[in-house]
Amino acid sequence: MATPDSDIISLLDSEATRINRPEFIANDPVQFPRRFSDHRDIEIAAFLSAIIAWGKRTMICRDAEKMLSLMDGQPYRYTMEEGYEDLDPAMNIHRTFFARDMAHFLRGMRKIMLEYGSLDSFAAAHKVGEDNFPAWKLVEKMQEVMMAENGGTADSRCLPVNLQQSALKRVNMALRWLVRDDGIVDMGIWKSIPKNKLFIPLDVHVGNTARNLGLLTRKSNDRKSVEELTDTLRILRPDDPVFYDYALFGIGIGE
Repeated sequence: MATPDSDIISLLDSEATRINRPEFIANDPVQFPRRFSDHRDIEIAAFLSAIIAWGKRTMICRDAEKMLSLMDGQPYRYTMEEGYEDLDPAMNIHRTFFARDMAHFLRGMRKIMLEYGSLDSFAAAHKVGEDNFPAWKLVEKMQEVMMAENGGTADSRCLPVNLQQSALKRVNMALRWLVRDDGIVDMGIWKSIPKNKLFIPLDVHVGNTARNLGLLTRKSNDRKSVEELTDTLRILRPDDPVFYDYALFGIGIGE
């Protein structure tokens, strides 16, 4: 794909700068992992908040707050003490995500924490950051643990299972929070994945905005579209392509 013209680049830069500021945090799910200082709390809160990040942001934030309350505001301790085993599996948390799904995820996270100390260390041990598609490699390795800790079954409400097709929107968003290190909205606590290897969290709005700007030609919001769009943005910012996630999110939405 050709380099976008100067007007598009200027728009992307100005919109990304407008959205990527501290005021953005209060109304976004990123607020939840940002409440913690311990990396393990941050990782668990980040992935759980991202996992339920579909639908209206107000509902997502309401239900992420519910999850943290269930964990007594201590995600790591709650996970290691297996508090999730006391939940009613049928309790609804967010839309089609239930307590049984939360428990499924946390069983896997507990195993990862026990063996590796953190999810970042787990990613490093599996050389995720050396892969050309680190988000998909990470999910593949996490899914192996999740399944092993849940009787061999996968749960697509926690992590996608069709990795050849999935855009991994929610995982790519969590990784943006954990890896990007400009110190404004994203936290940048991970060392296992370089930020130049991050991919755009692609949803309907971001996809439509990218197409309207001539940044994306594919019509479906799948993995190939994520790759195409991110490759285009890497032309503009090779070291930090996902900076433009803020622009694609912000255009057409306002504050």
